[in-house]
Amino acid sequence: MLIRILPALVAFVFLAHVGVPAQRYSIEQYLNIKSAASPVFSPNGKEIAYLSNQTGTTQIWKINSGGGSPSRVTDLEDNVSFVKWLPSGRLLFGKAKGGDENTQFYTIEPNGTGMKAILEEPGVRHNFGLLSADGDVAVYSSNKRNRNYFDIYALDLGSGKETLLFQSDADNSALALGPEGSKLIISRSGGELSLDNNLYLYDLKAKRETLLTPHEGPAEFGSVGFLPDGKSLLLAQNDKREFVSLTNMRLRNAANSSDWSDANREMRVLDETAWDVSSIELPPNAGMFAYAINREGYSELFLRGIETDGKPLVTFFKPTATKIELPARGIVGGLEFNADQTKLAFSFSSPRQNSDVWIYDVVTRKLTQLTRSDRAGIDPGTFVTPELVKYKTFDGLEIPAWYYRTPSRSKTAKLPVIVNIHGGPEGQSRPGFSPLFQYFLSRGYAILDPNVRGSTGYGKTYTHLDDVEKREDSVKDIAAGHSWLVTRGNADRQRIAVMGGSYGGYMTMAAITLYPDLWAAAVNTVGIVNWETFLKNTSGYRRRQREVEYGRLDRDIEFLRRISPLGRVDRIRTPLFVIHGKNDPRVPYTEAEQIVAALRKRGAPVEYKLYDDEGHGISKLKNRLDLYPLVADFLDRHMGRPKR
Repeated sequence: MLIRILPALVAFVFLAHVGVPAQRYSIEQYLNIKSAASPVFSPNGKEIAYLSNQTGTTQIWKINSGGGSPSRVTDLEDNVSFVKWLPSGRLLFGKAKGGDENTQFYTIEPNGTGMKAILEEPGVRHNFGLLSADGDVAVYSSNKRNRNYFDIYALDLGSGKETLLFQSDADNSALALGPEGSKLIISRSGGELSLDNNLYLYDLKAKRETLLTPHEGPAEFGSVGFLPDGKSLLLAQNDKREFVSLTNMRLRNAANSSDWSDANREMRVLDETAWDVSSIELPPNAGMFAYAINREGYSELFLRGIETDGKPLVTFFKPTATKIELPARGIVGGLEFNADQTKLAFSFSSPRQNSDVWIYDVVTRKLTQLTRSDRAGIDPGTFVTPELVKYKTFDGLEIPAWYYRTPSRSKTAKLPVIVNIHGGPEGQSRPGFSPLFQYFLSRGYAILDPNVRGSTGYGKTYTHLDDVEKREDSVKDIAAGHSWLVTRGNADRQRIAVMGGSYGGYMTMAAITLYPDLWAAAVNTVGIVNWETFLKNTSGYRRRQREVEYGRLDRDIEFLRRISPLGRVDRIRTPLFVIHGKNDPRVPYTEAEQIVAALRKRGAPVEYKLYDDEGHGISKLKNRLDLYPLVADFLDRHMGRPKR
């Protein structure tokens, strides 16, 4: 699917008390706000399984699809990453150990008994792709042959027999299987450009591969599914386009279903929208499909019909789509139809609503909230919705940003503000629900959450404005945000902090080295500080993915050294808090060790927390309860009074 998922830790925001009355709720309450997402229907449609952090880690829960009380299915130490309901009645799910992202596969009964490992190879990563039409076979990619590449396998869930379907020295993913089970759609990264891939049709019988998406320049193709006739595909793509568009790829001569050559293939865009299609749900034997559009951060959800007009070799799309009215402006995810396509389940969240599972009845057009995740006794009326603002940066480019601020008791009082930088860099800050945002807002702080150049959601050109040698232009966008806060955002220039996670951690470090006088405090979570050691030590398969965005070790080493924050450590004057997980396969914890050692050698103010059972982000409740009070104390000391 063409859903851009931010790194495991999206940049968190941490703020401090600044003389406003004591907040009404504790940090423990905010951290205990729960969520529910990733719904899947049981084969008979009477139950839904979903993922929730109700017990402190992400586990499988289930609930009657008509409503009722949920029950827990799994109770594991580590987070569950996905769940699928098999026709046999068992649940298939994946989990990794201690945040190492090497996902293994298991099955379990819906009552929580009979858990069985069906694919367990330590040190090997398995990326779930899809289930066969009968649900008996799981198709996935794995780097078991070579840790740098992903081949495609099929696993018979009954016998446990694994079969290699496709092998090549590349990053391959299984996206769709034809109705007859003999044609597989494979996605493969281009290798030379960021956010660039191709789709291939692989004939499993003939062992023959056909390139479906020849193109020039960066382009993305994803969210792919075969239409019921098996002669055409529904997908999302942005080839020769700024935005990811809903598209139909079909055969010109549908009678010849084996000829997918260029001459017998055409693509047509179904919906001309100047925003990205973020997800598509196309069920088997579909009479309709659902899709979501990301319109400047907020989701819009649609249903569109499919018919053949009695001609089985031809597929027609109804000319217009039905828009589903959502509970509020927010974000949807995890689209899932039941077997007869009378109900659509999905997750929904907004700045004022933690994520829950909702069901839309296609027949009655009624939308119902199915789960009601705990808000830990906090009145949702206290939650803050951001304002979308835009500010000009150094070259005149307009930067969109979400500005959160509580109603001020004084129109003249200057605000302490946190500038939060998202990860990626090919990610986007969207107005979903953040318990930490809401906690620190309750303490009297404002939050600026910008989408600097390089972010997704604003067109292909915007996304590629920070590639390689243009990397530090995006840091200038952060400095421009600081200026906007002071001149237009009613901010106290001496109490502005910068924070971020993953790539946002690098941006935090770049901001305090390139603009050392702007910041009162900084928090770097799982961030990059040395591009050379990061690229050498990150997981092998990620090195190739990241070099096309950041620069290659064999070609750009001097540039990478020049922009590394570690090389400018002598410029750091901002008090810094560094956080990392020891099992991080993306940004190795040695990045944190380097910057902490260098600052301590200079006697510079730095605090450090390393968690042995975490990876790329701090996800377990027990660790979050330990960490964030420390971060709040850190900021109390540095943001609770003017810097100078």
